[in-house]
Amino acid sequence: MKYLFLVLLMYSNSIWSQSNFDKAEKLFKENKFEQAQAVFETVLKTNPADLKTIEYLGDIAGRNKSWDKTIIYYKKLVQLKPSEANYHYKYGGALGMKAKESNKFKALGMIDEVKGAFEKAIVLNPKHIEARWALIELYIQLPGIVGGSQSKAIKYSNELFRLSPVDGYLSKGHIDEYFKRYAVAEQQYKKGIAVGNSKVGYQMLANLYKNKMKEPEKAKSILEEYKNRER
Repeated sequence: MKYLFLVLLMYSNSIWSQSNFDKAEKLFKENKFEQAQAVFETVLKTNPADLKTIEYLGDIAGRNKSWDKTIIYYKKLVQLKPSEANYHYKYGGALGMKAKESNKFKALGMIDEVKGAFEKAIVLNPKHIEARWALIELYIQLPGIVGGSQSKAIKYSNELFRLSPVDGYLSKGHIDEYFKRYAVAEQQYKKGIAVGNSKVGYQMLANLYKNKMKEPEKAKSILEEYKNRER
């Protein structure tokens, strides 16, 4: 009888936890992040190793730019399931944002871990596109003296091209734009648009026209072109 009672208790707790998870997930998808967080935290008390709950809490903390909390949640994911590429990618991203807002000395001490997390994501999932984008951004923004490298950024851009020509062209354009090769960047973005017709490509080209090449009319025109294609 005692055994039966324990089984029923565990079953009812499981049902309660799932019901609350569903409620929290619905709130999250409705962009009610504060309410979702409160319910997810309740779920986590009942099931402290639930990967999806931890990931949602990390995502909410990231939206709030609470990078210390975000790092704690994503690090927990990496510890619980080290074989999941996306957990390493998210952990590296949170570390990177923390480093960006830290003083230079602290940031320098975090670079290897940030880089390592993205590289691990690629090892676990050789087709991981977002991790390559993150490494491109890291290598073009870091000063050469602490590991920045245009050639390494181009290497990952070439890898992206083999996986997704659209991402390949857009990443090459992004590198060219960063190093002020605006005319070359313009052509790369146009190639990306021709291949994929993606909203991101149009936005990147429009931003180049508006913010770097000081041609607001061209920016307006390219966004209009995208809207017309979507109709």
